[in-house]
Amino acid sequence: MNEPWAPGPVRIDSWLWAVRAFKTRSAATTACRAGHIRLNGERVKAAQMVKIGDELRVRVSGFDRILIVRHTLVKRVGAPLAAVAAEDRTPPRDPMAVAGLRDRGAGRPTKRERREIDRLRGRDQE
Repeated sequence: MNEPWAPGPVRIDSWLWAVRAFKTRSAATTACRAGHIRLNGERVKAAQMVKIGDELRVRVSGFDRILIVRHTLVKRVGAPLAAVAAEDRTPPRDPMAVAGLRDRGAGRPTKRERREIDRLRGRDQE
């Protein structure tokens, strides 16, 4: 059986789709365009190349997921191989972070409330 690993760097949107971080490659591309993907701390475009050892922060439903690239992939693979290709270093979610959810119909948060919500969710920009 041929190894699914790519020999060199691959596009970030393709890798995120291959390791099952997103259901479709276009969803991964959209997340890159929206600024929800950070490669080694920097926002990236979908065509940015990733290599082994890179750290990715993927924002999913308000929380950051931290992934370390262990193998580069171009094609989507099964879940066991995807788990080997990406090391998940996401800390467990804090139950207190749920306190940052607002009541439906409460309107937009004020600047102060938004900063408190971001602080609770671990998205401090300092």
